[in-house]
Amino acid sequence: MQREPGTLNQPATEFPEAGGSLTSGTSRRLPLLFTRLILFVYLLHTRRTRGHPQCLDYQPPFKPLWHLEFCRHYEKFGCCDQKTDNNIATRYWDVMDLIGDEGYEVCGDLVKDIMCQECSPYAAHLFDAEDPYTPVRHLPGMCHQYCSDFLKKCQFVVKYLTNNQALQEMSERDASHFCNLINLPDQDYCYPNVLSNSILYSNLGKVVEDTKGCLQLCLTEVANGLRNPVLMVHSGDDTHRMFVAEQLGFVWVYLRDRSRLEQPFLDISGEVLTTQWLGDERGFLGLAFHPNYRNNGRFFIYYSILINDKLEKVRISEMKVSTNDMNVADPYSERVLLEIDEPAANHNGGQLLFGLDGYLYIFTGDGGKAGDPFGKFGNAQNRSALLGKVLRIDVDGWSRDGKPYRIPPDNPFIGVRDAKPEVYAYGVRNMWRCSVDRGDPLNHYGRGRIFCGDVGQNRYEEIDIIVKGGNYGWRAKEGFECFDIKLCQNASLDDILPIYAYGHHVGKSVTGGYVYRGCESPNLNGLYIFGDFMSGRLMALEEDKKTGSWKEKNVCMGDTKTCSYPGLINHHHKFIISFAEDEAGELYFLATSYPTAMSPFGTLYKFVDPSRRAPPGKCKFKPLPVKVRGKKVPFTPRELTVLGISETPTRSPLAKLIPPTKPPGTRQPTRAQTSTSAPKEKIPGQTTKAKKHQKKSRDQHKPKQQGKVSHKKKNASPVKNSIPQTKKDKKATGQQSNPTTNKQVSQELNNTTSLKPTKSQTKSKVWQQKDKKTATVVKKHYKAAKNNPTKSKKTQKGAVSKKKKAVFNVEQF
Repeated sequence: MQREPGTLNQPATEFPEAGGSLTSGTSRRLPLLFTRLILFVYLLHTRRTRGHPQCLDYQPPFKPLWHLEFCRHYEKFGCCDQKTDNNIATRYWDVMDLIGDEGYEVCGDLVKDIMCQECSPYAAHLFDAEDPYTPVRHLPGMCHQYCSDFLKKCQFVVKYLTNNQALQEMSERDASHFCNLINLPDQDYCYPNVLSNSILYSNLGKVVEDTKGCLQLCLTEVANGLRNPVLMVHSGDDTHRMFVAEQLGFVWVYLRDRSRLEQPFLDISGEVLTTQWLGDERGFLGLAFHPNYRNNGRFFIYYSILINDKLEKVRISEMKVSTNDMNVADPYSERVLLEIDEPAANHNGGQLLFGLDGYLYIFTGDGGKAGDPFGKFGNAQNRSALLGKVLRIDVDGWSRDGKPYRIPPDNPFIGVRDAKPEVYAYGVRNMWRCSVDRGDPLNHYGRGRIFCGDVGQNRYEEIDIIVKGGNYGWRAKEGFECFDIKLCQNASLDDILPIYAYGHHVGKSVTGGYVYRGCESPNLNGLYIFGDFMSGRLMALEEDKKTGSWKEKNVCMGDTKTCSYPGLINHHHKFIISFAEDEAGELYFLATSYPTAMSPFGTLYKFVDPSRRAPPGKCKFKPLPVKVRGKKVPFTPRELTVLGISETPTRSPLAKLIPPTKPPGTRQPTRAQTSTSAPKEKIPGQTTKAKKHQKKSRDQHKPKQQGKVSHKKKNASPVKNSIPQTKKDKKATGQQSNPTTNKQVSQELNNTTSLKPTKSQTKSKVWQQKDKKTATVVKKHYKAAKNNPTKSKKTQKGAVSKKKKAVFNVEQF
């Protein structure tokens, strides 16, 4: 921040979003060797002990949508949008009007720095707001030396920055004790030390990494009590409902409030082949809604069946939603499209999805057992078999030979000898969970790509991008290595290598995921996030667009500090069954602690990036109304959150000051102008509603005598007793105590929050000012404060105004 003349002459820091600094910090006064030793120890442990950035609304910081006119240092990254910035500016200029021109020249920039800390990405640290059960300070935590220097020059401004009379008296009577109360135990985060910490600001706004380079993410619990939840999909009809399928054959509807409809959307548990065996792969496996589902109500399912108690098959069918209830499927509408014999109980595939071309993609397994032992080359390399394939069909018509679907005209093997026309790609083992990339929200890069996780045999798991006519190598290859030596050395193989593969020391059963394209977590954009069923490990891939290669990034659960937000958890069940994407593009995954079709331990989790969020208002959408005929089962969380609470506190973080009306003849400062790149905001204090409120306040609190009004009434509550002092403080007033070890400071902070205004105190908070004596009174008041920072109460009475009034709410400072 560029300082105007009249401020304390100290250099500003060089770190991003840093305001000016009153002092260079106490560390510069230490011997050079000792300072270096402290810095070395700090750098050694700071990555592990670094706290997370957090705003006063208990959420991560963000990059504002539009330019900030007032607190400009935090327009690149912070906790204020334009509306909050305008509110701070309004409060600031109201204070400047009260202290006059000379006070503005000396204290204007300092007060601005203090007030703008609400916009700091570390606002929660500065205002002691990380604990949602305690009130929020009205003043940020200032380092002791900074506070002392501020009081020497601007002590008379304190009463305009906080409503707390105990602090107002303490700033006049005992500057050292006042600064001890304002200080923070953690000196890394008090202002302005927080600005000079390069470690804190070097990775600000980026996904936090632990000491091993693992991306720390957090989770929210969305649903629980599910029996092996194999998938979650949305219907794409702007209702933003979530459809969660259980392996048994049930599909449940979840609404935006996380409640579940009591009646299932679909129940075909009587038709689905499933068992109680641990890890049995058969059951309800796939669900996809037609791209035009909103109008035609059609959806498609994939599940295991048993014919005559002997023959096992997988069935792909079309169904329709009920005409009477949008949350229930028509049980009599099933139309079988395709059935494929399964020679073994495992490797059943199960993914259904619609590509951007409008065609239905079907992903089948190689038939099971081990090593694809079917035929000379196995099912996967045999293009005349439907197993071990990616199939593509047109479900909006019938073929000439009577099939209830058509073959897309550009399918790659139409007319090819010994090849099924439905085949789109081949050479896959058992692709478990595939997804379509929505593309970058700005430039649409990657839009339409299909990612799949292909489960390996003995050594490797792999991630593939599906292309038309592609051969993905199985059983000739597993990952990048040869599995069948003869097939692998065949010159005609021409297989497509995976974009990533990992060994069985990492995990033994890949679960394919999604490329994140949501709005709420901008840092995750473009990351392909997936996991492993057996190891419970979460992973991510980041693309190098220049080379087309993909780099691994491990994902882990954030530590306690990283996930200290209301409603967030940092743990999940081990067995990761599936990943999911809601209609807005936010990312989820489903996991269970015991992988059987009958065990109700499945949970649906949502990913949250605790280091950065989208700016307020950017991710809002209006879902279409959902007509609910039956009962709703409210969501009851089971997982223990980091903070022990699931909901964000509803109380206002900071008291909203009611600005006084401007007396005629006073200075007219140039106010911050609203940015032309954003809608204009109404400034509080200038609206008709605010003026009426101020007039009502004047009528209610009008004193009987129109003479001098004292700031403190004799019959006011004894605030001296509300802040207990130590013997050391009483004997040596003005000496600095150690804020890092003094437990009494924390107790005093809590004691001041319990003060409530009496009737006489409320009346005493009305200031009046004569028009003719405005400049003289303020000038005398300023000179007195400059000469004697701890001036008497009688001197303060000279700053009282008769016509200008300000009403404050009493909260913690």
